[in-house]
Amino acid sequence: MSVYARIYQFAASVGALEGYVYKKCGAEDLDLSALSVWTDNILQAYNNLPTEVLPEFQNFLNKTVGRAIYSLKDALGEDHELVSKLKPMIKGERNLPTSADDFNKKKWFQH
Repeated sequence: MSVYARIYQFAASVGALEGYVYKKCGAEDLDLSALSVWTDNILQAYNNLPTEVLPEFQNFLNKTVGRAIYSLKDALGEDHELVSKLKPMIKGERNLPTSADDFNKKKWFQH
């Protein structure tokens, strides 16, 4: 599988995770066993991407994973294992979101 296909599959999984956990009220709104497997798979995929491609999208990943973490913290608490599983994917201090609602208002392809 090409590196582009792997990046796409990884990004799609992270984006879907963010959408799934966005603004959930608590554990009763989430399938925790599925989320555990999902986050394990995402972290494994991240760790298996070529290290030379990560700087190309790390800042964008910080935003997406960061927003997912905010949603999970709100629903499950700061110390929940799902939050801990996702934190290692955030690198550096650039593009960290300020909340689960910290979305870009304008996309790169919009003029």
